[in-house]
Amino acid sequence: MPEGPIDDPGRLVTDLADQAMRAADAAGIPIQEIDEEIGSVYEAIIHAVEHREGGLAS
Repeated sequence: MPEGPIDDPGRLVTDLADQAMRAADAAGIPIQEIDEEIGSVYEAIIHAVEHREGGLAS
């Protein structure tokens, strides 16, 4: 998660979700297992971005 304001939260969420899914694949974790545990990776990251310190750029 970057420090400070985020200029493009949509792109950040997409990039972080892609990185997370690639890391899970490399670790041999099936997407279905992730979905069962946390639901949507995108929604989990959106929630984290919205509730982090530093906020979004105005």
